[in-house]
Amino acid sequence: MSELPTYILERVFDAPRDLVWKTWTDPVLLARWYGPNIETIIHRLDVKPGGLWLNEMKMGERSGYQRSEYTEVTPPERLAMLMSNTDADWNNAPNPMMPNWPSTLLTVVTFEEDAGKTHMRLAWSPHGASEAEIAAFAAAMDGLGKGWGAGMVLLEELLSELQA
Repeated sequence: MSELPTYILERVFDAPRDLVWKTWTDPVLLARWYGPNIETIIHRLDVKPGGLWLNEMKMGERSGYQRSEYTEVTPPERLAMLMSNTDADWNNAPNPMMPNWPSTLLTVVTFEEDAGKTHMRLAWSPHGASEAEIAAFAAAMDGLGKGWGAGMVLLEELLSELQA
């Protein structure tokens, strides 16, 4: 089997690792940066192996829903989760805007502290995906940085505010 296409995002934040970790695991803080330029509503955030993150992203009258199941939680250094698009009842559902988008994505985020700064690395790849889903993900990879990148700008601002 060939290597799965994997989107990698790396950032260095001028903040201690425990604080960066908290922005990923505290529902109030997470909602402030995840899903930039829309209203993010976290219905559940249970950060433990087998725990769920149920996320609604409101765009005017429409909502998009995501369900993530944590497969690994090692505070404050590693989070791994299986992320899926869902319907309003949290059942897996196709992405309405991208029909061949992978139904499940493995998301692994690591946090390394270095001299008071935190190096965060996010790896995002299709999980249990069909060839068509893998191809759709690979074709979209160049544009994935737009949403994640906008979220990282908000996260940087949030970390500055929390340390002010």
